[in-house]
Amino acid sequence: MLITLLIVSMAAISFGCAKSEETTEGNNTGNEQTNASNQEETIKEPVTIEFWHTYSDTEEVIFNEQVLPLFEEKYPNIKVTSTRMPYEGLKQQVIAGVAGDAAPDLMRMDIIWVPEFAKLGALMSLDDMDGFGDVSGQLFPGPLATNYYNGKYYGLPLNTNTKVAIYNKELLAEAGLTEAPKTFDQLIEASKALKAKGKFGIGIGGTGPWGSLPYFWSLGGKITDENFTKASGYLNSPESIAALEKIVELNNEGLIAPTLLGGEPGTWDGVKEQYLMIDDGPWFYSILGDEALEITTPALMPEGDGGSVSVVGGEDLVMFNTTKHPEEAWTFMKFLMTEEPQKIMAQTGLIPTNQQAAGSTEVLSVPFIKPYIEQLKTAQPRTPHPNWVKIEESLDLAFGKAVRGEMGAKEALDQAAKEIDEFLK
Repeated sequence: MLITLLIVSMAAISFGCAKSEETTEGNNTGNEQTNASNQEETIKEPVTIEFWHTYSDTEEVIFNEQVLPLFEEKYPNIKVTSTRMPYEGLKQQVIAGVAGDAAPDLMRMDIIWVPEFAKLGALMSLDDMDGFGDVSGQLFPGPLATNYYNGKYYGLPLNTNTKVAIYNKELLAEAGLTEAPKTFDQLIEASKALKAKGKFGIGIGGTGPWGSLPYFWSLGGKITDENFTKASGYLNSPESIAALEKIVELNNEGLIAPTLLGGEPGTWDGVKEQYLMIDDGPWFYSILGDEALEITTPALMPEGDGGSVSVVGGEDLVMFNTTKHPEEAWTFMKFLMTEEPQKIMAQTGLIPTNQQAAGSTEVLSVPFIKPYIEQLKTAQPRTPHPNWVKIEESLDLAFGKAVRGEMGAKEALDQAAKEIDEFLK
């Protein structure tokens, strides 16, 4: 396999400066003695770094025409080559690029890929970089955690997203509510009121982690310990078993829409008329536009025993170990985490990871964005690990078996915890 052949080494870097000083003395009878000295300043040649990304058409225009000129004005000796990459087949292309010493200096990477490339030795850890603590301290902790692997951080969150609860306004009124439920108990009562009218209260988008984790976490469930090293004792803890049992119970009572097991109508169609609540990202509003704003209202995930918790999405910014310009690449990374460029990119609908930028008037003026910003304060990453795909499959199977009644919640989670422990090794 190509991965097993991947060998990455840190390029040796030397910085030199040319500095010369010439002093000329002359004595002329009757004239004042003069000393002249000329000192050449250090001359640093401009450095070019390459940045790969998968921005959309609009995002790329804003980035190239507003963000890059701002950076190059501030750092004239650093030039950035911005290259848009097709997403299809990109992971294999990056692997091949690293193996062949043809990777860029930096890349905007899917958050799920970061631990995998870190394990391969392809990424530079950032913990010891100058100012890392100051930079990381300004970012939302959930998105930052997507870069954590084996005790170190291998990237910074460039832009982020999460999911919030989205309620049908008319069905809220039908359930006797004047505002979105703040707790799971309130949501359950509203769902029961609507069941008598042939409507569903909760539209969960599947048993897979992206669909189910906001509910599982909010109800008190966990996947692993805080350092993502062990599932046993966490995924199959009494709290996690109770959380899954509650989801199974609500489904059996007919309060959860058929979307949980892949039924129709889907969440977007269902929330228009039949589902009180679904959950989704900001793209729900950016794609559907005024129609969505007219019939729905976004709110935080209802609070359960685990609080109000959702799942983190987005892209991270990473530096490859093969870069020959780590100092300049790090300068660019730090710049992109600051408030101004983050607010500029927010024009395109990308949610800033810089907390000050996210809380700015410019960003919060977007009609639907405020709940997403608030939800990011408690949103959690999907387990940042090279074996996430296998972990994801194990969770999906366990949750699905429990919901379909093929296994009890405890039996399903015991089995999944044992499997995931192996994947985490």
